[in-house]
Amino acid sequence: MNNDISKTGTEKPLKTPALFDAMKAELAKAIVGQEHVIDEIITAFLAKGHVLLEGVPGIAKTLMVRALAKIINATFKRVQFTPDLMPGDLTGINVFNPSKGEFELRRGPVFTDLLLADEINRTPPKTQSALLEAMQERQVTIDGVSWPLNSIFTVFATQNPIEYEGTYPLPEAELDRFMMKIKIDYPLPDEEKDIILRFHSKGEFFNLDELGLNRIADEKNINSVRDEIKSIRVEPSIAEYIVKIIAATRKHPYIALGSSPRGGLSFIALAKTEAARNGRAYVAPDDIKDFAKPILRHRLILRPEAEIEGMGADDVIDEIMEQVPVPR
Repeated sequence: MNNDISKTGTEKPLKTPALFDAMKAELAKAIVGQEHVIDEIITAFLAKGHVLLEGVPGIAKTLMVRALAKIINATFKRVQFTPDLMPGDLTGINVFNPSKGEFELRRGPVFTDLLLADEINRTPPKTQSALLEAMQERQVTIDGVSWPLNSIFTVFATQNPIEYEGTYPLPEAELDRFMMKIKIDYPLPDEEKDIILRFHSKGEFFNLDELGLNRIADEKNINSVRDEIKSIRVEPSIAEYIVKIIAATRKHPYIALGSSPRGGLSFIALAKTEAARNGRAYVAPDDIKDFAKPILRHRLILRPEAEIEGMGADDVIDEIMEQVPVPR
């Protein structure tokens, strides 16, 4: 299969590959293995996307995000989502200052660069929805006043795929605002051995200073690369390919609810970032195919027949990607 697309004009060297490789190398100092997960996290972040991380406890989800914040000189806050967490606990509240005779904003943890929403499905929908405006518009409205968030504000939310007792499944509107849902599996045996030996030699995994992580970028660098990603070319045939994939999710017999148009926008954003990472000024079909599962798996609602047949969301996505013709 020839996935190359003819190029026009002079191709400029891209800065994205160097930044991507440097970020990946630094994160590898803190995270053993999980190379594919690290790739997807960096790609989503550079594509301005929020990420839902699904995995059992103890597989370094928090460490990944803390390490990412450190290497890009970003602020980081972690919120443990619980049944009694209120919207104001996230966004902040106005508190009266008697000495000044006026109300002052006491900012919540959402005022940060990278926010880790830990076990987001353990808090009720009212509190979950407090993140919707922040995720979509990168601003927060408190008592009728809008407060802008940082340009690199990104939500990384975690959820446990096994334990559902006492949880509140995220509504479709909120799930749709996550650009990717990344599944994190257990490390391989050799990787787990390396983790144990690292802990033996260092004694503490969560002291990022001892791990020797370097600050390799800042907000200005990140936004410069994002501007570069904007310039990546998307041919009409690629746009048509994405539309056909999204349409197929709405017609598949095992799918009760297919992807929203926002899924197609996620394909474009991630594919352009992947193209820039690989030093190309244009999107190729493989850039689309590589992200089908993390983009679509949380946007599909399967029919009962799928479970009866032993089909999960990833299995159905595989079928769709095999059926939709690839542009040549």
